[in-house]
Order: sequence, then structure tokens, then C-alpha cells
Amino acid sequence: MKFNIACIQNCATANLKETVHDAVILTREAHCAGAQLICLPEFFSYLHLDESGLEVAPHWEREHPALHAFQRLSQQLETWILLGSIAVFDSKSKKKNRSILLDSSGEIVVRYDKIHMFDVNLPNGETYRESDVFSPGRRAVTADLPWGKIGLTVCYDLRFAYLYRSLAHAGAGILTVPAAFTRTTGQAHWHVLLRSRAIETGSYVVAPCQYGDHGTAKTYGHSLIIDPWGRILEDGGEDRGYIMAQVDMSEVAKARRMIPALEHDRDYLNAVSENQHQLRKVS
Repeated sequence: MKFNIACIQNCATANLKETVHDAVILTREAHCAGAQLICLPEFFSYLHLDESGLEVAPHWEREHPALHAFQRLSQQLETWILLGSIAVFDSKSKKKNRSILLDSSGEIVVRYDKIHMFDVNLPNGETYRESDVFSPGRRAVTADLPWGKIGLTVCYDLRFAYLYRSLAHAGAGILTVPAAFTRTTGQAHWHVLLRSRAIETGSYVVAPCQYGDHGTAKTYGHSLIIDPWGRILEDGGEDRGYIMAQVDMSEVAKARRMIPALEHDRDYLNAVSENQHQLRKVS
């Protein structure tokens, strides 16, 4: 089955109303071009970083202005929309980095809370501590679209290949990776990691990524749509806009028949435990 997927590439600011309005404009443009599933980046509605820390405008989910705006838009356009992520309160002290899939009537189909927290120290002095703000999710999530099954992830999840393999084993032929990938890590790893996840699982990978400056944070852009053979179908570069590609779900089955790696998984002994055992014997 064939259908059109689009990735929105916007630059979120510290003004939620203006940022959501711009994302709505881009989503409408993608819909007019023929997109049937439209995917937005991580923190697409608000993103700012300065010396006081990461700002993402959290709300209780039922009150989030971005969710309300896109539920109305999805209903108006009769189009499926993936809200890459919004920040929602989990408790008074912690939040969830939540991806939400809306159907063509604006109803929430599934929620996915980002599992892996971006706590890193980069060589240029950049430091991020996502776990200071968010509590991690605990569940992998798939959902049925009219065209096939989708598996949801967010940004830093990309570095944990086992998550994508589990989603593929659960039947997902499309893997989404909405992101606000840093410019530093994006230049080094974005393309190769996304292509690897597509190749390893024989899946389409759809990765809308923010671009531009957000206070002291800089995001990479280069939203990508990649086919199950690892070929880049569309690349968003580093400017505002959207990309769109036709997805043919028969290509998933074709890739998995040619290289049935998902069928070749085997149980094996834990290498670290075995190594530690050997070290103890030597000493």
C-alpha cells in the first residue's frame, strides 16, 4: 500500500503561540501537497535553552495549547498527525517528553513517553541533562495506521538499536524519530544512525528534526525519510519547510525477504559477564 508521509522542519522559540502558529502553517502546506501522515519534530511547539536551563513550556496534557491546536487541525484536514513531542506534567516535580499520534478525526490514538534521557557531555563543552527535567517512559509503543503499523521513538532513543528491533518484531514497518538533535551530534551521527536503523530492521524511518538556534542550543535540521534499504528519499537541509515522500509498504516486506535478519535473532551469553568471569580467573 502506498501513501505520502511529510516531515515538518521548524525552529521552535520561547513564544509558544507564534511557534505553534508557524507549525500549523507548515502542516497545512504539507497537507495541500498531498501528505496523508504529517510528522512534527521533538519539542516542536516550544524550545529554549540558556544559563537557567532547558525551557519546554510544560502543561498538563489535557490543557496543552499545542495539542488542542493540532487536534482541531487534524480534524479540519482529515489527516493523521504525529506530534513529535510536547512536554507534559507527570507530577509536580517531573515531566514526560511525550509523542502523540492523532488520527484523521483529531482523536489521540497512542502516546509514547521518551525512554532514553539525553544526559551527555560533548567535547566542545556542551552539557545536557534531560533527566533533570523529565522522567523516562517505560513502554515501547506501536500503532496501526490505515496503511500499516508504526513504531514511535524520540530523538536520543535513536542510539539504542534494540528498541527499534523490538518495534520491528512487533510488526512496525515505519519507525518515527522526531528530534531536536544538536548541531554538534547531528553533523557527526544523524544520517548514519538513521540509515542504520532502517537497514537493521528493513523499515522506513521518518525523522522530522528541528533546525536553527534556540537560545544557546542549536539544532541540526536535515529531517530525513529513509526507505527499508537504507536509501535517503528526502533530506530537509537546514532551513524552514517540509519534506514529503511516497511510502510503499510492500518495500518493507521485500527488504525483509531479501535479508531476513529479524528472523535470525539468536539468544547468546552476556559478553560482559563472561569477560568478568575470565578476568577473575586470571587474577
